[in-house]
Amino acid sequence: MIALAFTLQQGDFQLAIDLRLGPGVTSLFGPSGAGKTTILDAIAGLRRPSTGTIAVGDRVVFSSAQRLDVPAHRRHVGYVPQDVALFPHMNVRRNMLYGRRPGHRPDLSVVARIFEVETLLDRSVGELSGGQRQRIALARALMSGPEVLLLDEPLAAVDVELRRRILPYLSRVRDELRTPIVYVTHDRAEVASFADEVVVLDNGRATRHATRQEWLDGAGPAAEPPP
Repeated sequence: MIALAFTLQQGDFQLAIDLRLGPGVTSLFGPSGAGKTTILDAIAGLRRPSTGTIAVGDRVVFSSAQRLDVPAHRRHVGYVPQDVALFPHMNVRRNMLYGRRPGHRPDLSVVARIFEVETLLDRSVGELSGGQRQRIALARALMSGPEVLLLDEPLAAVDVELRRRILPYLSRVRDELRTPIVYVTHDRAEVASFADEVVVLDNGRATRHATRQEWLDGAGPAAEPPP
C-alpha cells in the first residue's frame, strides 16, 4: 500500500492528492502537465510537498506535521525516468549492481533471468541496442531491492513493436517479484495490457481511481477530493 495525502506547489501549479494505491501496477494517466511525474518525484523524495504525508508500506517517508522528510537514498524506491541514463564506463553487470543494498533481494541471476539479459552481463553499454538499454535500466532499478518501482514513461522513446516486447518483462516483475509498480504513461494500450488500477489526473487533481476494467468500460468511482 502506498498512501499519498499531500499538496505540492510549483509556481502557479498546485498538486493536491489523496490516494491509496494497492499492490500490483497502478497507472497514472492523463495529459501532459497533469502532475503525474510530480507524484513520482514526491514519492521518491526528489520534490518536497508543501503539506501532508507520504507512506510506502508501513513506513512514513514524509510528514509535514512531524517535520519528517526521509532522504531519497533511504526511501528504498526504484525510479526509472523517461531518459535512460546508464553509466557508459561500466559494463552491464556493474550497471545492474550499482546502488544495490547489501543483503537485499533480488539476486542478480534472478533479475537477469526475468529481463533475459544473462548473455549481456559482460558487454559494454555502447554495444547495447535501444531495447537492451531499456531492459538494463529497469533491471538496475530492481537490483536496489525497492519497496516500490516508479516508472516515468519508460517506453516513450521506443517504437510500438519494441514496446510490445518489453511490457511482458514488467508483467513478470509484478507476478514473480511482487514489487508494486507506479507507472506513468500517455498510452492507452499500455494501460489496457498492463495496469491493475488506473488513476486519471487532470490539472493537479485525481479525477478517477478505478480498476483497469472499470476504466476500459468508462465506469468506476471518481477519486475522493483531497482534504
